[in-house]
Amino acid sequence: MPKERYYATKVNGFITVCIVFLITACQQFSQPDLQTGSIQHQPNYIAGTKEDGFTAIMVAYAPELNGILSTLESLPNAHIDRTITVKGVTYRLGRYNDQPIIIFATGMSIANAAMTTQMALDYFPIDEVVYMGIAGAINPRWHPGDVIIPERWYYHDESVYSNPSPGQAGQYIVPNYYQKMLDELPAKRAADPNIPNYKPFEFVHPDHVVVIKDGQEKPVDTPYFSASPRLLAAARQAISTMPPRLILDKRRAEFTVGGNGVTGSVFLDNRAYRQWVREVFHAEVTEMESAGVGQVCYVNDTEWMIIRAISDLAGGQEGVNEEDIYDEEVSRVGAEVLFAVLEQLTSQAE
Repeated sequence: MPKERYYATKVNGFITVCIVFLITACQQFSQPDLQTGSIQHQPNYIAGTKEDGFTAIMVAYAPELNGILSTLESLPNAHIDRTITVKGVTYRLGRYNDQPIIIFATGMSIANAAMTTQMALDYFPIDEVVYMGIAGAINPRWHPGDVIIPERWYYHDESVYSNPSPGQAGQYIVPNYYQKMLDELPAKRAADPNIPNYKPFEFVHPDHVVVIKDGQEKPVDTPYFSASPRLLAAARQAISTMPPRLILDKRRAEFTVGGNGVTGSVFLDNRAYRQWVREVFHAEVTEMESAGVGQVCYVNDTEWMIIRAISDLAGGQEGVNEEDIYDEEVSRVGAEVLFAVLEQLTSQAE
């Protein structure tokens, strides 16, 4: 055989082997279902993490992350082993009471929180999510430094913006699908009192989010997402054992589990809108990430819970919002609550 033909045959054989290898590797992650045409997704866990079942400790931005890391550094039973950066997101991997933890910031806003949470669930074997951050108080009972752990999370600005109805003061023209939802609302609220009693805020008409997950044939109207009962129970136990905590050496913080939180794509700093959110959603707190995190965890069947430390009064104050005065201090308080919860969870795992 001529030398040129011999080498050409070897090269072609090598290329064929590479193609077969790539096809086989891809099939390991996505196996088509020939009956339905669906693809069963397999997580692509980062090397060296596949055997760990992490508790994900998540925050939105730097002051909250600083609160977590400074608290962690003071604990003899907690440490970071290594850091991995994926698509710009830094994941800190370590252990608390010898249980694996992963710490990272999602970035602020619904979109960032949802995207980064899904990335983490795809890249790391995460068993449960505990999100900690600051929030604005909707219930006038709460003040900066108080920590609220809601049972349910709603989107307050999933909505219809509508035109006024000509000749009818205070009335608006809504789409047919939205009117149908309103007509069905009384029966749905009779079956589930946690569904909001929707009413408009001027031209803004609140609505459910539509969600689909494995096991559902079509998207379903979903008014809220519920935190995991097991994690909420651990939180109740944790805060019952915590010592009193003073905020800026002035007032004693209150810690509570229960009620509703609301998430939106806006920094809520308006007194009238705050009152409307309280009336419609019976909300305790508002912020910009939690419902998105809850939705992603719901779709992925991952247990989750949100801890929120009050940094401001969401427009209930007089004058300029004071969130920037309290964010670092109350983030540390939120971190203390979070690690008290972790203490409960890790003691259960032993």
